[in-house]
Amino acid sequence: MSLYIVATPIGNLEDITWRALDILKSVEKIYCEDTRRTKILLDRFTIKKPLESFHQHSLGKVAKVVAELKDGREIAYLSDAGTPGIQDPGGQLVAAARQVGVRIVPIPGPSAVTTLLSVAGIAADRFYFAGFVPTKKGRKIFIKKILATDVPVVIFETAPRLTKLFDQLIASGGAERSIIVGRELTKKFEEISVGSVVELQTMFTTEPPRGELTVVICPASVYTAA
Repeated sequence: MSLYIVATPIGNLEDITWRALDILKSVEKIYCEDTRRTKILLDRFTIKKPLESFHQHSLGKVAKVVAELKDGREIAYLSDAGTPGIQDPGGQLVAAARQVGVRIVPIPGPSAVTTLLSVAGIAADRFYFAGFVPTKKGRKIFIKKILATDVPVVIFETAPRLTKLFDQLIASGGAERSIIVGRELTKKFEEISVGSVVELQTMFTTEPPRGELTVVICPASVYTAA
């Protein structure tokens, strides 16, 4: 009985690994956040497997998945995109499966966090991943903590709230902080924008982005990666 935690492309389906494809072909069942999104990936590589959703609103299924694993089934878990366990309930599933002796196998691959950091042009030997910016409660405190951090901070933000993020960074004293914004990473219309908060605020006000964005906010003193 094995649970495979499979990283999948964050945009470009060609970024899937050979090992990931082999695992997806060999398992008996696949659990994923969104069956529609995962089916697009499977169809691209002609893989036909039973699919069932498992996301933050279906944590009641943990016992079911664990029971199937205990019965000896080989199962894979996929997030919507990238590496599971980051902004999805994969960690809870892994913890429950490990408690009953299930073999947990990581199948590494793409991650929006490391993808953007790799082209940020800063030293990223240390960084802090803070996930999605809170939508309402705690947002201002969250932003102040980011600006007080002495390492690069990686966050996720949605396009409609990007301007608000810039406004709050400026209001909190971060107008001149260096920032890197990644949009449509690995896709045809990929955009990676680099500049100060004020500069990117002006740019994105003129040309509003769409979709979900990955953002790196640099500390007050930034040194270039060697």
